[in-house]
Amino acid sequence: MSTPVAEIVDRLVRPAGREDRLTHLEVLSPRTGRRTPWPAWVDPVLVEAWRARGVESPWTHQAEAAQAAYDGRHVVVSTGTASGKSLAYLMPALTSVVAGRRANGQRGSTVLYLSPTKALAQDQLGNLLGLGVPDLRATTHDGDSSREQRDWARDHGEYLLTNPDMLHRSMLPAHARWSKFFAMLDYVVVDECHHYRGVFGAHVAQIIRRLRRVCALYGSHPTFVVASATVAEPEVSAGRLTGLPFVAVTDDGSPRGQVALALWEPPFVSHGGENGAPVRRSATAEIADLLTDLVLENVRTLAFIRSRRGTETVSMTTRRLLDEVSPGLSSRVAAYRGGYLPEDRREIEQALKRGELLGLAATNALELGIDIAGLDAVLMAGFPGTRAALWQQIGRAGRGGQDALGVFVARDDPLDTYLVNHPQALIGQPVEANVFDPENPYVLGPHLCAAAEESPLTEEDLPLFGSAARQGVDALTEAGLLRRRSRGWFWTDRRRASDLADIRSTGGAPVRLVEQETGRLLGTVDQSSAHGTAHAGAVYLHQGETYLVLSLDLADNVAVVVRDEPSYSTSARELTDIAVTDERDHVLWGDARVSFGGVRVAHQVVSYLKRRVPSGEVLGEEPLDLPERTLDTTAVWWTLPPATLAEAGLEERDLPGAAHAAEHASIGLLPLFATCDRWDIGGVSTALHPDTGQLTVFVYDGHPGGAGFAERGFHAAADWLTATRQAISSCRCDDGCPSCVQSPKCGNGNNPLDKHVAVQLLDVLLADCPGSGLDAAERGTR
Repeated sequence: MSTPVAEIVDRLVRPAGREDRLTHLEVLSPRTGRRTPWPAWVDPVLVEAWRARGVESPWTHQAEAAQAAYDGRHVVVSTGTASGKSLAYLMPALTSVVAGRRANGQRGSTVLYLSPTKALAQDQLGNLLGLGVPDLRATTHDGDSSREQRDWARDHGEYLLTNPDMLHRSMLPAHARWSKFFAMLDYVVVDECHHYRGVFGAHVAQIIRRLRRVCALYGSHPTFVVASATVAEPEVSAGRLTGLPFVAVTDDGSPRGQVALALWEPPFVSHGGENGAPVRRSATAEIADLLTDLVLENVRTLAFIRSRRGTETVSMTTRRLLDEVSPGLSSRVAAYRGGYLPEDRREIEQALKRGELLGLAATNALELGIDIAGLDAVLMAGFPGTRAALWQQIGRAGRGGQDALGVFVARDDPLDTYLVNHPQALIGQPVEANVFDPENPYVLGPHLCAAAEESPLTEEDLPLFGSAARQGVDALTEAGLLRRRSRGWFWTDRRRASDLADIRSTGGAPVRLVEQETGRLLGTVDQSSAHGTAHAGAVYLHQGETYLVLSLDLADNVAVVVRDEPSYSTSARELTDIAVTDERDHVLWGDARVSFGGVRVAHQVVSYLKRRVPSGEVLGEEPLDLPERTLDTTAVWWTLPPATLAEAGLEERDLPGAAHAAEHASIGLLPLFATCDRWDIGGVSTALHPDTGQLTVFVYDGHPGGAGFAERGFHAAADWLTATRQAISSCRCDDGCPSCVQSPKCGNGNNPLDKHVAVQLLDVLLADCPGSGLDAAERGTR
């Protein structure tokens, strides 16, 4: 960035009406780098290759981590974004490959690289091949690979870049065909490990345990190198992920330019929201303006947008604004998101790397993606769910050592509003620990079946999969999926066992979007979100074009769409019911009870609203006939008895709105205390629940068996619910708005809601809570 960061921020604030939108600016000082000599064992061919690429010697953390891995210790590298973590594992990994080939005259050592995204693996392959190491046989193995490429990878590959999905569905089930690769496996690299959280993290943890077991079948015990710029307690997270002991390298020796983080709150623009609530200008509209300004300033910018539709909208709006000011510049702005066809993604990635694009609106598909040197700024439309993800996204800029700017633009959301007005909750705080439970029975069971199909399970194998493995195989045996013989447990079903595990928790096969007139496949939608976004009558955005969904066939997983330009958008409405199946833990705060346990959630998309664009005015509601879905999961919930509420002066008629408002706000604030996203969790509230006989507010994990988020909320309940109370009471609206108690997910149209009684209700809940931090005066605030 040629222009100083402070000057860029000043230009963003300068236009009339923006003076009060910047709530905080934090500037992190630059840091000088610390180099150290190449380890003596690194092959000279590799040293020369890196020197030819401008790497004269490694940073101190790179050499420290490389030495640990070379010595056979499992190591996790947790240093900043763009700190060169790849060199730390490439030094021992490539030295092993080159030395093995030299000793055997052919493939003598192999390396397996695991990435959470195909884009990151492709980018790493490009960097690897760019080294020019003679005859290095490196390739990707993913869903975009041809049959010929997959066969070559299996028979000849030395450095294989893949993802957990392919390891789970392709390599491990067919391990006999990969026997030579696994037998010679020296290193396994697990990159961007912070991405493995929740149910996905639990699945990956079990896949890695299956990998270790298969390697042992062929006599190899590879060294694991785990990397992430943003993970708390790295040795603990890496250990939970792999089941192995780790040493952590955290002292970052790389240089860093000045990094500025601006917190930005859009203004209230109307009182046209649901129930007449005030509405802030949307984060996407604000991002489009900021992206336009930065492109005009020749600042290369990446804008992270939370939704696919929002990504398309920001790209379209920015191009239109640029055409009004500087015709021709709009061609240098594009959108990037999941659901695009592989060739479209690759072309956008390459255009960005070549510098042809000045602005890109993207979903978090690029958060872990390609290494883009030269990016100057990152815009974020809303909190990305965790502090780890926030700093990961900011780290996309400044990767060449130059200064970098990150702008966090708050959505009309309780957590976003809280954070931009409480910067201390973001800045100077440690990133979150990864939250996942490898022994979730909905995760463990399918992987025990997959492991048994790969090779019969024995008693000696079970500790590898955790303390619940024995109970799991007994249940699977009773269900007829496994059969016990003297040599162990065998898979008996005709299905592929690996098909039982939906590791991305998409709820099944993706729904294909097919254009009616041409039969062209436009893209895909996750099964779990298809009911809400691809139902008949839905308005769907794809690559800047608007489509109307004509039909949704859930049996064939196909949604038929037609090109259209409706004057409205659509949003689904869903009904939810919840039942307690078991209480596993609880604490008492006086008369209040906070619990954690199992629940069964039933939910059904019953209709959708048509809203005029851009005003948001509701034009009508259309019914839908979609099946009810049930979810067995975990939840945290709290209860208050009727007598306690009456004694506090709370009227019975006000309780439904108060509980509903408290539920919405607590869902919005939980991501601050658990490594989750608002869309990973759900909630239900009622003034009288049949299972508890009291006023009850539930917050549940949106994944079968639970993902660990509700449990984390239970253990952080005092801090979490105190912050919830503060977020509601400090909001500047009069009667409740999307920044405090309204929710975009609400299946009841945000009705009823009572902001002020919600604060009183939370005061009663927290009255005897140890460590709530509320003094008497604050509890009296309305």
